[in-house]
Amino acid sequence: MLILRRKSGESIVVGDNITLTVLDINEGSVRLAIDAPKAIPILRSELLQAADANRDSAAAQQSASHGLLRLLENAEHSRHPHPVRPGASGHAPKVSHAEPSAPPSGETVNPSASSDAPTPSPSGESSDAPTPSDT
Repeated sequence: MLILRRKSGESIVVGDNITLTVLDINEGSVRLAIDAPKAIPILRSELLQAADANRDSAAAQQSASHGLLRLLENAEHSRHPHPVRPGASGHAPKVSHAEPSAPPSGETVNPSASSDAPTPSPSGESSDAPTPSDT
């Protein structure tokens, strides 16, 4: 670190394009004028420290947010350990509701008759009734 003494109105040149000029000296403070290209940032040290602290705080919050997100993702994964394959919906296949085909020509269908019900014979007896040879 270079330490210099300057009186009010005196300057210091840094490099080829930065000039520091002492404007005024009062009790405990010095007023400086800084002439530098606009591309060179000039900040008071307390503002730079505050910016660094803010950046560190934001990084810590972002890290905590990412940690929380990972916890939520792990919890979701434990609830659904088997990922759904692409294209698989997880639902049962669709059932076709097409009309039943018509019976072959010459036959009639009784829609109220159940396929499990016994069919009556021409004599009025049930064809599912036991016959004497069944007993």
